[in-house]
Amino acid sequence: MSTVITSVDVHDVRFPTAAAGDGSDAINRGDYSATYVSLRTDGPQTGAGFTFTNGRGNEITCAAVRALAHHVVGRSIEDIFAEPVAFWRSLSADVQLRWLGPEKGVIHMATGAIVNAVWDLRAKLEGKPLWRLLAEMPTEELVRSIDFHHITDALTPAEAAAILDKGLVGIDDRLHELERDGFPSYTTSVGWLGYPDDKVRALTRQAYAEGWRAMKMKVGGPIDDDVRRARIIREEIGPDALLMMDANQVWDVDEAIANMARLAEFDPYWIEEPTHADDVLGHARIQQAVAPIRVATGEVAANRVIFKQLLQAEAIGVMQIDACRVGGVNEVLSEILMAAKFGVPICPHAGGVGLCEYVQHLAIFDYLRVGTSLDGRMVEYVDHLHEHFVDPVRTRDGRYLLPEQPGYSATMKPESIAEYSFPDGPVWRQ
Repeated sequence: MSTVITSVDVHDVRFPTAAAGDGSDAINRGDYSATYVSLRTDGPQTGAGFTFTNGRGNEITCAAVRALAHHVVGRSIEDIFAEPVAFWRSLSADVQLRWLGPEKGVIHMATGAIVNAVWDLRAKLEGKPLWRLLAEMPTEELVRSIDFHHITDALTPAEAAAILDKGLVGIDDRLHELERDGFPSYTTSVGWLGYPDDKVRALTRQAYAEGWRAMKMKVGGPIDDDVRRARIIREEIGPDALLMMDANQVWDVDEAIANMARLAEFDPYWIEEPTHADDVLGHARIQQAVAPIRVATGEVAANRVIFKQLLQAEAIGVMQIDACRVGGVNEVLSEILMAAKFGVPICPHAGGVGLCEYVQHLAIFDYLRVGTSLDGRMVEYVDHLHEHFVDPVRTRDGRYLLPEQPGYSATMKPESIAEYSFPDGPVWRQ
């Protein structure tokens, strides 16, 4: 029996995080927001998906979802997954909307929200969390879900199939390990740029006591301030824990190299987004100059082609996929497989609202079926806004526990949607 999508509901949901400095960095101080999509069907299940924004402009992404909604209304899940690339291209390459992209920006983020909702719906219909649905999927079907257009010079369907087939070896042992130990993680909650020093120290001390042995701080303000805050965190976590740094694109290339020369004394594991997200050659030059510190980037990479170039240019030592900046699960599959071919570990970008819920599934799939190693792999964790989700992330001793409920963990509580809808929800009316 088929399940038909009958309507697409879109909600502009915003949380007032700016006032407290949560999420603050060198360029952002916003209200964590979601363009939240509900796919209603002719059955009891509803597919949930969203894309993350930072407040103002969320209404534009909502409008983009409405402009794309006709591509899914009236279609069955069975029909969509019979020709997954054709479906994906109907959204990502809409013949009238592609001038607003193509495959980048607001339209691509709206595509990701819808595509993720479709995958959430399928996982719910099959009674599996998304990570399990993907990990157990036949190689042929996974490969058939990927649009290889523009990336065959880096990854062919045959190469992807070989990686996925190899990933079947030992998958049960890896799953048992995750069920027992959880998935490695790091926390960003200690080092937002808007936090005063005493709060940074207190949060770092608390996180260490709770079992976190990898933490990330924001940099990109005055370099003397960055040095002082890095010293505070390193004093609290000792010499053996990992410390990552994130400049959020604020530096020029030469500035990044100079600043990392000063920050190197604190033994950073990586510097994230040291310069403009699209500057592939700039990232490559920085990576060469700051090694053995790794360059990490990807959270605002527009599409799989940018990731292809970063990998080909040996510009990154860590690849940070994002669940909804690009065109949803289908495109992320191609990025995960390219990273495996080039031997670069994936540490997904999270934080925001709901991104932790999303990316845990992608990281688990990567380990079980593609990367097959936890070496250098971690999922970002930020302790914000999980209480608004029906299936929130769970952690223990600095590790993610495996999601158990069917779906993509994207379903938001109805009362949270009502409370934080913009501009008419009670929080915003006040």
